[in-house]
Amino acid sequence: MISVIIPCFNEQESIPYFYDEITKVSNQMNEYDFEYIFIDDGSKDKTIDKLIELSQKDTRVKYISFSRNFGKESAIFAGLENSKGDYVVIMDADLQDPPALLPEMMNLIKNEEYDSVATRRVSRKGEPLIRSFFARMFYKIINRISDTDIVDGARDFRLMTRQMVDAILDMKEYNRFSKGIFGWVGFNTKWLEYENVERVAGETKWSFWKLFKYSLEAITAFSILPLQIASVLGVLLSIIAFIMVVFIVIRALIFGDPVSGWPSLMSVIVMIGGIQLLTIGILGNYLAKTYLETKKRPIYIVKNKNI
Repeated sequence: MISVIIPCFNEQESIPYFYDEITKVSNQMNEYDFEYIFIDDGSKDKTIDKLIELSQKDTRVKYISFSRNFGKESAIFAGLENSKGDYVVIMDADLQDPPALLPEMMNLIKNEEYDSVATRRVSRKGEPLIRSFFARMFYKIINRISDTDIVDGARDFRLMTRQMVDAILDMKEYNRFSKGIFGWVGFNTKWLEYENVERVAGETKWSFWKLFKYSLEAITAFSILPLQIASVLGVLLSIIAFIMVVFIVIRALIFGDPVSGWPSLMSVIVMIGGIQLLTIGILGNYLAKTYLETKKRPIYIVKNKNI
């Protein structure tokens, strides 16, 4: 069996198109049984109505509806947790992840003994230039500061064996960054490249600000370099402060001019204060994550489902 996990947030327009495409592919792959697990991530439109309608005419359609919007990471985890397939694939409902690639992905796993086949875009056609620039910068930064391999242009669209899925499910952390988790658990992964595909309907739910916060989540989830930078800045500023104290004392003893340089002194104070606030903010971010983890809150809450 192949379980297809589809996170949805306000995707009422895309779902019919996606269902038609994935049905065509599953009919071609008739040697496999399929289940389609749609995760309604607290949608405000008629997404859940579309899913209930599909489930009434096709028993392969399963749905889980959250009590509110918990985020795509929670939706992915819920899908993995409720999947029953020997192989599991994660796809977006907007058809930016082409279902037509699934037979090739399955062939690579079956015949070349990969544990996972992941996809990456070789272009960002259709994206705003500024967004594409910052996305590339993020991948460069995260791969320099983290031991986890996160490929530029990687999508959540990937096919995995049950063994890899079970390894991912063992990671119960509340603050999740799936691209990092996929890399962290290891396993033999084949990367499949394809040209960027624009949405079939609707609008993207990822604003620049949401992507920025998501990138910060990734950095703090898979790297402690910001904490190390804060420590280095503290040591560096302490050395500079000591040198300045020695310089001021010597100048006062030789020239008797202890009060000059007020503007430069204020500039230094403001700079040091800013760096202190920055490092406190970094520490606070990691502490907040620890705080959320210790609460042991559920990753998602189900309001309605047919699984």
